[in-house]
Amino acid sequence: MQWGERSWDELPADIAKAGSAAILPVGATEQHGPHLGTGMDTVLADVLCRAVAKRTHVPMLPPMPYGCSLGHSQRWPGTIALQPITLIQVIKEIGDWAYVSGVRRLFIVNTHVTNAAPLRCALEMLRADHDDMMVAVINTAMLSDRVRAVNFSDAEDWHANAAETSLMLAVAPHIARADKITVADDADRTGGLVFAHPVNRTSLNGVTGTPSKASAADGQQLFEWMVDDLAAIIEKGKLENPPLPHSYTSRATG
Repeated sequence: MQWGERSWDELPADIAKAGSAAILPVGATEQHGPHLGTGMDTVLADVLCRAVAKRTHVPMLPPMPYGCSLGHSQRWPGTIALQPITLIQVIKEIGDWAYVSGVRRLFIVNTHVTNAAPLRCALEMLRADHDDMMVAVINTAMLSDRVRAVNFSDAEDWHANAAETSLMLAVAPHIARADKITVADDADRTGGLVFAHPVNRTSLNGVTGTPSKASAADGQQLFEWMVDDLAAIIEKGKLENPPLPHSYTSRATG
């Protein structure tokens, strides 16, 4: 179910069998504290969507490794950030070309919180240009109540926290630095604030939360929930049709 491993004469049948659906994972390359690799979001997007593509038989496009990470500032090396307008345009163009290949149900699976707004803008543009294309932006931290509860358990404005660290310990342990996890905790300083401040003004080390509480067992449980819950959303979406058949461009009469 890996788009990049299929040939041009195999993909049309793959897409048709999947209800004209495809999965587009979107991650980021950004600092994740002193204890996690900068590719954490992209690794999660890749591993999660691979598992879900295999279960649902929906082709998975190659992961997008860069996102809108401007809020992480230039204080810590490693972040590669796109401007929001750049991410919007890149995702729009990927969607345009996926449409040419037969995709009519595009599931954009996002593992980086501040990608959400640009991805929503890309969704709006794709719908407007392709009347018969349905697009969903699925933010993995909010997949379900149980997934959300784990992600937000140690901070409201979390980052590189217990949940993310646990996930990497379970599915990509080479991303984690075991000797630094226990001393990487940093408090959430955003409670009650009016403005959205960049991370250089809210964190001492790029972390918000308590990675010291992480464990591979917790990460495995969370990952299994994420696979189950994302697969359920995609299976439902494979069968969904618009509530009404009205064209985007035709005027209402009467």
